[in-house]
Amino acid sequence: MLIRRAQERDIDQILELCALHAAHEKANYNATGKRDKLFHQLFEQATVQCLVAEEQTNLLGYATFIKQFATWEADHYLYLDCIYLREEIRGKGVGTKLMQLIKSYAEEERCFQMQWQTPAFNKSAIEFYKKLGAVSKSKERFFWS
Repeated sequence: MLIRRAQERDIDQILELCALHAAHEKANYNATGKRDKLFHQLFEQATVQCLVAEEQTNLLGYATFIKQFATWEADHYLYLDCIYLREEIRGKGVGTKLMQLIKSYAEEERCFQMQWQTPAFNKSAIEFYKKLGAVSKSKERFFWS
C-alpha cells in the first residue's frame, strides 16, 4: 500500500471514490460536471490537497484537505473535507497513516489545529477519530443553495 499525493492520472478513480463515499454517507451524488471542476481545483489551481492510498495502480482511498482561516483564533487551521477508504482496507492502519500525514502537513503549514466532520450515524468513524485522540464538538450544519 502506497500513500501519495494525487496525480492527474488519478482523477477518474478519485471520482469513483467520491461516489462511493457519498453512498456510504447516505448522500446524493451527481457526477455531472464534477470531473472538470475537481481536476481544476486539485491540479490546475491546486487549492485543495489530495492524498490517495494506492495498491497496484488501484486507488483504495483518498483524503482531501484545505488550509482555512478561523476568525476567532485569528489563525489558520486545516480543514479535512473528505477521507474515505474502501471497506476492504478499513482497520488496517491506512486511515491512521493518512491522518498522520495530514496532521504533519498542517504542522508544516503552521495551522493551530485540524477540523473535520462526520455524520452522527457513522459510529465506526467516530470511534476511529476518538482513538486518534480527536475531540468532537456538536454543531448543526446548514446548507443554503
